[in-house]
Amino acid sequence: MTPAQLSTTVVDVLTALVAAGDVVLPDGVPTEVTVERPKQKGQGDWATNVALQLAKKAGTNPRALGELVAAGLRGAEGITAVEVAGPGFLNITVDAGSQGALAAAVVAAGESYGHTTTLAGQRINVEFISANPTGPLHLGHTRWAVLGDAIGRVLSAAGADVTREFYINDRGVQMNHFADSIIAAALGEPTPEGGYAGGYIDDLATAVRQVSPEVFDLPGDERRAAVRQIGYDLQLRQQQEQLERFQTHFDVWFSELSLHESGSVPDTLARLKDLGHVYEEGGALWMRTTDFGDDKDRVLIKSDGELTYFASDTAYYLNKRERGFEHCIYLLGADHHGYVGRLRAMAACVGDDPDATLDVLIGQLVKILRDGQELKLSKRAGTIVTLEELADEIGVDALRYSLARYPADSPLTLDVAEITRASNDNPVYYVQYAHARTCRMSANAADLGMTLPGEDFDPALLDHERDGELLRALAEYPRVVASAAELREPHRIARYLEDTASVFNKWYDTKECRMLPQGDEPAGPANLARLVLVHATRQVIANGLGLLGVSAPEQM
Repeated sequence: MTPAQLSTTVVDVLTALVAAGDVVLPDGVPTEVTVERPKQKGQGDWATNVALQLAKKAGTNPRALGELVAAGLRGAEGITAVEVAGPGFLNITVDAGSQGALAAAVVAAGESYGHTTTLAGQRINVEFISANPTGPLHLGHTRWAVLGDAIGRVLSAAGADVTREFYINDRGVQMNHFADSIIAAALGEPTPEGGYAGGYIDDLATAVRQVSPEVFDLPGDERRAAVRQIGYDLQLRQQQEQLERFQTHFDVWFSELSLHESGSVPDTLARLKDLGHVYEEGGALWMRTTDFGDDKDRVLIKSDGELTYFASDTAYYLNKRERGFEHCIYLLGADHHGYVGRLRAMAACVGDDPDATLDVLIGQLVKILRDGQELKLSKRAGTIVTLEELADEIGVDALRYSLARYPADSPLTLDVAEITRASNDNPVYYVQYAHARTCRMSANAADLGMTLPGEDFDPALLDHERDGELLRALAEYPRVVASAAELREPHRIARYLEDTASVFNKWYDTKECRMLPQGDEPAGPANLARLVLVHATRQVIANGLGLLGVSAPEQM
């Protein structure tokens, strides 16, 4: 029996009480109630605070309402006991058969277990990383590569139609600086003022020459334009390949330059004028964002006629909305705190409710330590630590998991030795090892000729206290996924996996829960029931790791 099933049962009891006139709820019966694992042993299998939540609306005290609900629950199938505790908590105990049936349900659901319809029907755009195509992706991008991708995965698991989008900052003077840097490297000249340095520029110069051997012999402006395009294509392809190797997939790579070439920016300015939210002052064109809570109005066109980044940002937001996205999520770096207010005001200026259409998540900085010293320099980029170097040194799984297990808004320091150590103190190793252990147990069972019992599975045989603890942990998984999606907090998945791995290891160490028969004993129904439980545990851990973009190894 899962929390969702118990929630439905509680709602049914409340509905019956209202229909009978025993309870009055002016706002109606809630469609769902919170059901959680108790924080202490001896308080049943599940607990709900529904009586505390509804007592005031019902015009009674929580314990009195709790007693009415408890009486209705005691007659429900699969429930063996209900206790009203403290001020009105309901502690619910279910029978082993109802609880154990979950194991077979998890195995049957497979990779879809944990998926819900919580966000079904929502079209969501998740924009993250959004780097210049002028150099390698670096440490700052690495955190967003993990969190943005994981947020996309949990949103999809919660039923949303998700598009993961990379906004390519390919318009602006930096693109000319990029081209000039490649040309200087190819001709053996010093890096130009404002240009880019590092071994990667030398590599690009060589690669550009291989693509077009005569390109550096072209006249000045023609050469710059050609080198800029070839260098851009090469650098962007490298970023795409690096992210794919890092298990970060994008559905759309959107060019900022395309907004201007398509006429979207002038169209956006015209729309803002029609809505009355722009004005001219000092020869510049301004958006009146202070009308919607921004700390100051924002320039769209400078007095010299140059468009600002904010003009592009506004056109890009409208482009997303016109493509049918009901909700736009932005993942921005620690230096973008000021963007929250201006983006919300911008959405309001174009006629949207930012509470309904916009989420802006601000991430904090990450430090990587090796031998107690912060990694700052790159072998190829000169001044930054690149994503590729980090993945090579730390490993994709260790790096992704370590970045995913913390909230985005928390500053983070990771020690290379700690997150690569093969030890139970290392969370990624601990969780992956738990998965590998389930695989080894399944292989050992297969060697003894044990197979999943199918219709002969007797869930009531999963009756040990440790069986129940593990089953309840597995039952929590869909709720954790839904919560991670709703709150945009994939670290909840990582922490859940660590807790579940701990529960599994305690179960594994309990001799009364032995899955394999002892000695020459044949495998009995209880052994086979626990084989189902092992398969269910393996599936949940694999599913959770998959939402973080981390592999689930069968051997370690």
